[in-house]
Amino acid sequence: MINLNSIIIQVLGGAGASLLIFFSTLVISLPLGLLMAFPRMSKIKPINYIFGFVISLLRGTPLMLQLIVWYYGPYYIFGATLGLSWRVPAIIIGFSINYAAYFAEIFRSGIQSIPVGQYEAASVLGYSRTQTFFKIVFPQMLKRVIPPVTNEIITLVKDTSLAFVITYSEMFTVAKQIAAAKTTIVPLFVAGSFYYIFNYLVAFVMEKVEKAFNYYK
Repeated sequence: MINLNSIIIQVLGGAGASLLIFFSTLVISLPLGLLMAFPRMSKIKPINYIFGFVISLLRGTPLMLQLIVWYYGPYYIFGATLGLSWRVPAIIIGFSINYAAYFAEIFRSGIQSIPVGQYEAASVLGYSRTQTFFKIVFPQMLKRVIPPVTNEIITLVKDTSLAFVITYSEMFTVAKQIAAAKTTIVPLFVAGSFYYIFNYLVAFVMEKVEKAFNYYK
């Protein structure tokens, strides 16, 4: 007989690893994405092309492959044996850089959607370029990019399961192990329920944030 409570407890035992990937990726990738957006918009063509290619490469290849490169790359490229201690840093670096590429394009589109007239008005008022960005452009850009950023965050919740490719036991991997040991798919449904609940919470929070930025409604 299947002990559902026991399965739930075991599956949620891997939730900490999934949450670590999720929050670490967000903390790093959001500001990194904003930083990557600037050279992507550079008027200096070589810089623009280089960052455009890097972002295209990160977005155009599987995250699973990138995790493998980050984990095994130091050994095959430099002969460095980093061991299991490198697993979590490799996962966080791989996820963060991959998602930073997506956020960079979202932020770039948000920044470029701001009318040129607002830059001109800021110049007339005596604002520096830094003041113009942080006081005028950034708040408006942030308001416009919340929906696509929310979509990427929801995708990130589900993508945490890809860490299994370098044998990291996040929640879905734990669920698969339990399912195999007990010959039942119940643990997979339990894990799926957790992903849904967490994504529901993410969507709820981001909806509140979006409403907070609707100044004129």
